[in-house]
Amino acid sequence: MPSKPSDVPVGASAPRSGVRAVPVVRAAIGGRRPDDDLVAVEAPLEIQIQHEALGPDPQSFGATMRTPGDDEALAAGLLFGEGVIESADDIEAIEAGTRRPNVVYLRLRAGVPIESSFAARRFSAGAACGVCGTTGLDQAIARAASLRIAAGETLPLERLLALPERMRAAQSRFGDTGGIHAAALFDHAGALLGIAEDVGRHNAFDKLVGAALFDRRLPLRDRIVLLSGRASFELVQKALRAGVSMLAAIGAPSSLAVQLAATTGLTLVGFLREQQCNIYAHPERLGAPTPQRTV
Repeated sequence: MPSKPSDVPVGASAPRSGVRAVPVVRAAIGGRRPDDDLVAVEAPLEIQIQHEALGPDPQSFGATMRTPGDDEALAAGLLFGEGVIESADDIEAIEAGTRRPNVVYLRLRAGVPIESSFAARRFSAGAACGVCGTTGLDQAIARAASLRIAAGETLPLERLLALPERMRAAQSRFGDTGGIHAAALFDHAGALLGIAEDVGRHNAFDKLVGAALFDRRLPLRDRIVLLSGRASFELVQKALRAGVSMLAAIGAPSSLAVQLAATTGLTLVGFLREQQCNIYAHPERLGAPTPQRTV
């Protein structure tokens, strides 16, 4: 298997990497003035795969728009989410930007099975997405709904409510641009285990999962993933694939996300704030708040 990429680890990028200064005009009722502003970098990334079943030359799995950085983790997390690989051992070699800029090249181990529908599952999307490259939505839903999250530890509600502030403090790029999504991994003690940022919601999740894959931490049993945005079906699907017990979002879930979480045993939380949240599926995994002492 390949060693973990030696690039800057997820969540520990150099200051202001992934952002770019652009000229702007700051306008207000009282006037306007030229200035500079920082924006999130968005650039294409192509994933190329080499496998004996695909012939001698690497084949393109598709392209996604992403914020550069942690490209190996993004590619590995995406291929895991798509079911192409099951572990880091399935990757014989991985390299980013060495042959061509904005290209990740993966060579899969010879014994890794490649589905006959591989060509049909290649995707082209604005952000990596577990449904975009699947030929049938019904097929994707059925595959995700067949997964089950086992009952596990309960989490005190106040511990969950404290997580958004911890994630925000760890986001290195959001404060610069206001335009970067984040996915953060926590244990039940509330410790931050990893964070990934990207202009795409799905990419941030894939980077997080890819880093866990390289660290051999999958499945993420009794772990919480916190999303900076909303919780869509695709993100619930990715959470199930990674074995996450609880998916929480600062934003709203979709109807299909709620349905899938309820069917599979995943605890789904939306509108997570400092004092409250909405639990859309499997509230039993969240314990009652600790009673406040009265003097």
